[in-house]
Formats: sequence, structure tokens, C-alpha cells
Amino acid sequence: MTRRHSPDRRGQRGAVLYIALIMLVLLALLGIVGMQVAGLQERMSSNYRAVNLAFQESEALARSAECSLEDMINRTVTAGCNTVAAGDIQSCDTGFDPGDWAAARTLGQTSAINTRLIGPCISGNSTLDLGGPINEDPNPIYQVTTFRVDDPANPTAQAVIDTIFRP
Repeated sequence: MTRRHSPDRRGQRGAVLYIALIMLVLLALLGIVGMQVAGLQERMSSNYRAVNLAFQESEALARSAECSLEDMINRTVTAGCNTVAAGDIQSCDTGFDPGDWAAARTLGQTSAINTRLIGPCISGNSTLDLGGPINEDPNPIYQVTTFRVDDPANPTAQAVIDTIFRP
């Protein structure tokens, strides 16, 4: 009786082991790349959230200042308005750049409001050196600029909003 022998085992050199190890290394590399991509996306979404919060808080500050201006003009009181005193309102005669103003905010400052009365400068309500008094502007126009950081304890983003407000 003749026996059938399996192929010579000396011809096998562990090729399956090498292929399995290569596949394992490739899968590990894919896992590492996937973790790096997930970490990057998490940082991007965190930055997006911080910028969005700063923008929304700056816009809320601007709306509150506009509410205060409306109350000052109409001589009313609305709850929740951020108080803007008449002395805080600048005239349009002084130069103002919102970008420079925002850049001048100190590191510890978390919010700021700048309000300018610009109506007389654009509606022609000025003396033009004719010697007559400046009449009260029946249609005042204000420039309201606000600055806000997202988190006062750990500021990572800041936003500046510049609006034109006509009560």
C-alpha cells in the first residue's frame, strides 16, 4: 500500500505569517491615521464653537446697547438693556476704525462697547461754519461696535461686531 504524502513541508517558509503581520501593520497604521483625523476634527469643531459663542455674545451685547439707545431716545426703560450712558457716546468728528479699536482691547478685557453718533455727519445736520446752531437731529443714526471673548476664564476666540443703528 502506497501512502500519499502531503507536499513537502520544507518548501513552506511561513508566508502566511508574513502576510498576516503585514496586514496587521497596515490595519494599525489605518487606526492611527483615523485617530489623528478624529482628533483634528474635534479641535476644529471646538474652535468653531468658540468663535460662534464669541460672535453670538458680541451680537447680544450690540442688541442690548441698541436697546439702551432706543430707551435713551424715547425716554423709556426696558428691562435687560445694557446701559449706554449719554457721556459714552462719541461724535463722528473723531476718527474711528473698528479693527484698530478691537486690536487695542487688553488681554484681560472680556467685553467692550463703543457708541458713536454719526447722524449729523452723514445727514447734513451741521453748521458748516454758517454761525447757526446745530438743530437736534430728528433721525439720529448711531454706530455701535461691540467686542466679546467666548470664555472669560479661558479666552480662545474673540469677535467684533460693527452695526449702524437707527432708532
